[in-house]
Amino acid sequence: MAGWRATDIPDQTGRTAVVTGSNSGIGYVTARELARRGARVVLACRSEARGTAAVERLVGEVPGAEVEFAGLDLGDLASVRQFADTYEQGHRQLDLLINNAGVMALPRGRTADGFETQFGVNHLGHFALTGLLLPVLLGTDGARVVTVSSGMHAMSNIDITDLNSERKYGRWAAYARSKTANLLFTHELARRLAAIGSDIVAAAAHPGYAATNLQTAGPKLEGRRAAESFMSIGNRVFAQSAEAGALPTLYAATAPDVRPDSFTGPGILGWRGSPAKSWRAPWALNDRAAERLWEESERLTGVAYEGLKR
Repeated sequence: MAGWRATDIPDQTGRTAVVTGSNSGIGYVTARELARRGARVVLACRSEARGTAAVERLVGEVPGAEVEFAGLDLGDLASVRQFADTYEQGHRQLDLLINNAGVMALPRGRTADGFETQFGVNHLGHFALTGLLLPVLLGTDGARVVTVSSGMHAMSNIDITDLNSERKYGRWAAYARSKTANLLFTHELARRLAAIGSDIVAAAAHPGYAATNLQTAGPKLEGRRAAESFMSIGNRVFAQSAEAGALPTLYAATAPDVRPDSFTGPGILGWRGSPAKSWRAPWALNDRAAERLWEESERLTGVAYEGLKR
């Protein structure tokens, strides 16, 4: 794993990948590098304008790449269902599902279905998407589901009695809870897949501190120009590039030695550097919490993972 780079990605010819939130940042780099190695890649993005522009940019960087845009709003379960239905109609396989899209430290808001925005987009949207695509995943030999979490999950455990932060909302605490939920989801998904003897690998990754628009989106949304400038300066001075930040995700998606329920991040203090095994808060490996979150996620989204019952 030491010194692992994008050039170490195995040949992906004949494989199909879906990368959510892939019009920019680490999602775009993930999609581009998978396409560079021969994968057919679906850029699943909320904005059609930005998604189609990303497709054009990617093809310009990787001539001959097999890429396509598909609309997906993870904050709207109707959109998630529409994406899954359309995907299954047009594709026979799904080798890599990269649950990458996310929002960070936003002011209190609601998704189209009434969920707290960060929990709804970062966790519930991807939970529903994975469940709806499960039949095609199960029908694909050697498939993987990689969910992008964050080292900031260590700031807060989930509160199973207040998943939507009704009692108290703090933007950073809500973000951390959503990233803990990503890890608990991976933990329980890996357990349930193993219970039925599936060879699907469910793994998690995080980019460390990578320079993307994720850091500035919240301040920009609120018009907090000083905070936006501060985050932009931090990106330029301290963060590693989006190319480096995407490496843990690419490693989890393609390296032959990746194990179910693993968590990959940058090797230098979880901040930057080559992919390495990442530290994980004990609560992100709690079996009972993972099971309870799963049950609540099925109830809230209305998406039941048929064939993966406990």
